[in-house]
Amino acid sequence: MRGKDPETGEFLSPSRSQQRREALEVLELARQLSGMTPQQVARLPVPEHLVPHIDETRRITSHIAHKRQLQFLAKQMRKEDDEVLEAIRDALDEHGDAARVEAAQLHRAEAWRDRLISDGDAALAELLDAYPRADRQHLRQLARNAHDERLKNKPPHAYRELFRELRTLLAQPEGATTDEDGFDADWDDTDADGSDDAR
Repeated sequence: MRGKDPETGEFLSPSRSQQRREALEVLELARQLSGMTPQQVARLPVPEHLVPHIDETRRITSHIAHKRQLQFLAKQMRKEDDEVLEAIRDALDEHGDAARVEAAQLHRAEAWRDRLISDGDAALAELLDAYPRADRQHLRQLARNAHDERLKNKPPHAYRELFRELRTLLAQPEGATTDEDGFDADWDDTDADGSDDAR
């Protein structure tokens, strides 16, 4: 039974319905965290001791076992101060747009990978139109190797490497002509004969 403030008559603790609402909110937060990648969780202000519980919840795929682990994770989270949970929620809101952009980039990389493997040089030419600094030979070789892996049921090493290369490439602006240090790829500080400009 809840106590009352003798002066105001107000209840000193939340009602059962309020406690239930708060518990469901924490359960939903736990569900969100368990659906994220370890890299995404690492960018949030999640206490270190909760991370193994989040990882375990993500790892378990059996419906009943997953539900049980999710409830356990929520129980551990309810032990945290309200400020900790609010900080996580705030960070999720702030990173929501960034997460959507990242997901879109992943889908684009997957789509280009599949096109390069299935359409070959035609798809590669289109990709190079948008990203002229891409390594044509390397991408072509990876796409061919990935195609061979698929045909021969080999482990998808080239398939994964092609995805990583594309993900890095697509993170650059289309048509970029500058190198990683910000210098124009075609710029040189020497004359055609290799000598420095006259001082």
